[in-house]
Amino acid sequence: MIRKIVEGVYNVGAIDWERTLFDEIVPLPQGTSYNAYLIIGKEKTALIDTVEPEKYEQLERNLEEMKVDKIDYIISNHAEQDHSGSIPMVLGKYPEAKVVTNAKCKEFEKDLLHLKDEDFIIIKEGDTIDLGGKTLEFIMTPWVHWPETMTTFLVEDKIAFTCDFFGSHAATTHTFAEQYDRIYHEAKRYYAEIMMPFRQIIGRNIEKIEKLNPEIIAPSHGPAYREPGFIINAYRDWISEKTKNEALILYVSMHGSTKKMVDALVDYLGKYRVEMKVRDLITADLGEIAIDMVDVTTIIIATPTILAGPHPNAVYAAYLANALKPKAKVIGIMGSYGWGGRTVDILKANLGALKGEILEPLLIKGLPKEEDYAKIEDFAKKIAEKHRELGVMK
Repeated sequence: MIRKIVEGVYNVGAIDWERTLFDEIVPLPQGTSYNAYLIIGKEKTALIDTVEPEKYEQLERNLEEMKVDKIDYIISNHAEQDHSGSIPMVLGKYPEAKVVTNAKCKEFEKDLLHLKDEDFIIIKEGDTIDLGGKTLEFIMTPWVHWPETMTTFLVEDKIAFTCDFFGSHAATTHTFAEQYDRIYHEAKRYYAEIMMPFRQIIGRNIEKIEKLNPEIIAPSHGPAYREPGFIINAYRDWISEKTKNEALILYVSMHGSTKKMVDALVDYLGKYRVEMKVRDLITADLGEIAIDMVDVTTIIIATPTILAGPHPNAVYAAYLANALKPKAKVIGIMGSYGWGGRTVDILKANLGALKGEILEPLLIKGLPKEEDYAKIEDFAKKIAEKHRELGVMK
């Protein structure tokens, strides 16, 4: 399916309706797309990014339908294979083409795709290529989410091709984002799973994009944006230090003791006016957990003790939080045990990258007793006090 962006600019990439998992870890409930943009100038033609190799036939069909008999430049904004993986096939079909990218991306693609030095034209920040009435300018936007990522700006039409930056995993035939509720959610999921660890650097890259004053933002996953302010403002909110009056409770319960503790905590947090999100780590969607982490002030991991340590799913939740580096200000550990163990030590060891304050852990032996519920209420009260201190509770 070919989608026109403006005159002379077309999305000739592939829609992947069936893909349910990305990088063997990220759930894709809405599928995804691999956007490749064909830019036709008066003198030369460029293709910005390609597609996942298994979807190359879709890209090839689209190029043939467009009657493209020559590609001069393959612009590679990012070396990850869902964007670069079909470059060898495109070079096979259009052997006169050169891969235009930065020096760091070149080295990655030599390793990942076995391209040769002579396949490349190396550019740097601010360099331009004139296609004949359509000028491509290159802006380095590193760590969104790899160190070599860049943005290509089509000067005359004011289109920023941002690759993963501002993307969303969504299989859709819409050329431009129209269902903002849905796209906001999927864009936030994409940010949470992929971009959140780099939010400090992302702020500087947003400024670079804003200085271009684009009229269209065209990422390499999901629809493009004719209202760039929508996605830029969303990113500014997500990367800010601002959090909500919310606690995210991630729990596992084997025989009901930890679940009783969580149920009591929910009641007490409600009493003290703290909003909550509760996720059972056995059934919860990884992407939804990542989205939850974007804005919450408090993250609580609740687990039984198993084989002298936390449940493996609780360890995974701690590892995930540590990797994504959310801006949560308060971290809580709670759970039940039978005779002892190293639950707290293991979880703390997996939370070392988080900057939030870790509260005094709450561990209860066996099924919670009457006096234990008082401890749970005190735990909830401390969380509420922290929220008031931080100014998130009105």
